[in-house]
Amino acid sequence: MLLLPVWAANACANHAILIIGDSLSAGYGISKEKSWPALLQQKLDQSGNSWRVINASISGDTTHGGLSRLPKALAREKPDIVIIGLGANDGLRGLQLQETEANLDRMTVLSQESDARVLLLGIQLPHNYGPAYRDRFSAIYARVAKKRHASLVPFFLRGVAETRAMMQPDGLHPTADAQAAILENVWQELAPLLE
Repeated sequence: MLLLPVWAANACANHAILIIGDSLSAGYGISKEKSWPALLQQKLDQSGNSWRVINASISGDTTHGGLSRLPKALAREKPDIVIIGLGANDGLRGLQLQETEANLDRMTVLSQESDARVLLLGIQLPHNYGPAYRDRFSAIYARVAKKRHASLVPFFLRGVAETRAMMQPDGLHPTADAQAAILENVWQELAPLLE
């Protein structure tokens, strides 16, 4: 009979959630301990779940950057769930929508092929990008989720981006006080995946 040290046994029992995102998940402008991924880890710990959250988010990242980083992260972390929170920088920079969709689709497929469940975090662009472009951009997430049978938060900054007091002066990044509301948006779709 093989006996493992306590720390090794706990590590084996843990399930992993990999978050691959941009500044909205990296905690831009706030302390990392107050970011919604850190609050997620706290919530899981308090409920006695053996889940660990790996936040592989990088400020300024695009879907292309995330796709290039994902294979190594999947191999290293072996996550049970992958949360993909990318695309905002693609949209803000006016990158080709077809490329953004293809990258999100490929990330979803790679994650599923590694036996992870996928949760896509949809984003909406600021109003000054115009309704046509904004609508076409937002529709990407629903199409990928439907095509790949992935879970989806249609707009994970819902109730935050529209509330000036919850946004930093740049108007793009949520404040520390907004992180609990973001987590609640994510949690509604994430909770069923934990079962």
